[in-house]
Amino acid sequence: MRARADFYLIDKPRFREQPLLLVCELVKRCHATGKPTLVLCASQAEAEELDDLLWAFEEDSFIEHQIAGLEEDEADVPVLIAPPGIDVPLRPFVLNLRAEAVPAGFERVLEVVPADPAARGPLRERWRQYQALGLELHKHDM
Repeated sequence: MRARADFYLIDKPRFREQPLLLVCELVKRCHATGKPTLVLCASQAEAEELDDLLWAFEEDSFIEHQIAGLEEDEADVPVLIAPPGIDVPLRPFVLNLRAEAVPAGFERVLEVVPADPAARGPLRERWRQYQALGLELHKHDM
């Protein structure tokens, strides 16, 4: 099976106002597959904000998650949130919020594309990088 990269373009007002809500939605979708998921955050603050949002994201369900580096048993947690500076192995699903492309070693990488067209340049470059690696590419408007 060929690895794939999915690009999610922020479009809906609620995601424009709070992009991490889209990340929560994507985490929920990944979690529903039963495959271990890794979220690569751009900062410690972003990791903590995502952690808080996931606790309150849905009233009737809970997505088991934790921030990497805080506890020993993180290998068993379905969703691992990794701030920069914490070295963790890739998982089948990787949700990438960092500035650089994820190296090979995953089944699927999910990239969030900013609503502001001026901020999309790096994501266009990342699309080309994944394309050059032979990944199957998909784009979704959210």
